[in-house]
Amino acid sequence: MAVIAVANAKGGSGKTTTVALLATELARSGAEVVVLDCDPLGLAADWASRCGPDSRITAVTDITPGTLADHLRRLNRPDRHIIADLSAARDTLMAMALGLCDLALIPVQGSALDARGAIQVLELIQCIEANARAHINRAIVLSRVNPLVATRSLRTVRDLLLLRGMAMIETPVVERGAFREMFERSGTLYTLDAGQVRNLDRAQANMQALARDVMARIERGGRDAHGPFAQLCYQHGIATDEPCANDDEPSRQRVKGA
Repeated sequence: MAVIAVANAKGGSGKTTTVALLATELARSGAEVVVLDCDPLGLAADWASRCGPDSRITAVTDITPGTLADHLRRLNRPDRHIIADLSAARDTLMAMALGLCDLALIPVQGSALDARGAIQVLELIQCIEANARAHINRAIVLSRVNPLVATRSLRTVRDLLLLRGMAMIETPVVERGAFREMFERSGTLYTLDAGQVRNLDRAQANMQALARDVMARIERGGRDAHGPFAQLCYQHGIATDEPCANDDEPSRQRVKGA
């Protein structure tokens, strides 16, 4: 099981698109995927609910700092991946997710505002590392990149984050109309009609390469990829599918999606 936390302290950076692309491709590889939608807007959960019964993608909403670890214990299975779509709030829930994940993935567009949001997440990660005396595996993924040319602002943002010591996922999320269509229609990139969506094959190839690079980053991290809070989370063993101890039934919603 891999736990991926997708975060940026600025909204509109491409977090939910990144979550949807990773969920789609990891599910296609045969794993179950659970999206923990920690954003009050609930866009990731709404998308997952419209993916269809065969997609192997579900979502959980109304995540709180008190229930996050319980959800992870309950969902812990070797054939299941968990992707957390975090809100832009740099709060306790974000800190918990960053400390529990195998990879903190930070989408960034080619703008100074996005870079500032990414740096705020990096500073939070460094604060957790300093207090826990442990490393958090993290990487930047460039999002909404022009497929034809790298703009000067994008290059500036990339260089700034590299100077900050941030690793970079090799495959960026390219700006594609197919990614917007994925949210406007029901389904994933694999259920869209190629006759109605331009460059769908290129969008799928982008998604496949992104997922490969992300999973390779987690595998390279090995034992160190586990967040500093993971041992505390799982030390009491693997939970079953019983309701979470700190979770009231009305607030825990399994969205039966794809």
